Amino acid sequence: MRYDSEQKQRTREKVLDVAAKAIRAEGPDRIGVAGVMAEAGLTHGGFYAHFKSKDELVAAAIERMFEDSRARVRRETEGRDAAQGLAAYIDFYLSKKHRDARESGCAMAALASDLPRLSDQTREIFATGTRRLAETLAAKLTELGHADAEAQGRLLVAELVGALSLARIDPSVTRSNALLADTKRLIKQRLGLAD
Repeated sequence: MRYDSEQKQRTREKVLDVAAKAIRAEGPDRIGVAGVMAEAGLTHGGFYAHFKSKDELVAAAIERMFEDSRARVRRETEGRDAAQGLAAYIDFYLSKKHRDARESGCAMAALASDLPRLSDQTREIFATGTRRLAETLAAKLTELGHADAEAQGRLLVAELVGALSLARIDPSVTRSNALLADTKRLIKQRLGLAD
């Protein structure tokens, strides 16, 4: 019996990974349950063993995206002091590689404009993920002695997400690259982080 529940959990994780990638790439309204299940190598009928509805799948996939984001923050900041960790995270977030990795990148930049049309449950999951990221960054800013670190953490999230979103939109690679570079430089300068 233990094997069955472990197998079910692995299958659910696989479906969530596929759904998260599809949602980032296409938006939550454009994905289909049948397509997600087929991409995961499963039948459409198996979907209901894991989720009650497409809305539940979308909410769970967004939650997974934020788990991945928190893991990324940990990878960038682990083993570094607060200044080095924040600088590394900003460098990653405002990189060309992250801009171009829409299917695996930040959920906030990929989905913020879609969220007002989704369920309250999904919006709450998104808001919680955003709040946790801001709190994580605020903790680093507190270590660095920044006044009003909580507000600064929220502002930093807004700056990062806004810059990445605009960089993804601009059809000019030159302008997009400049936006990433300028935002990275000015944020780090404002926060007193070495470049």
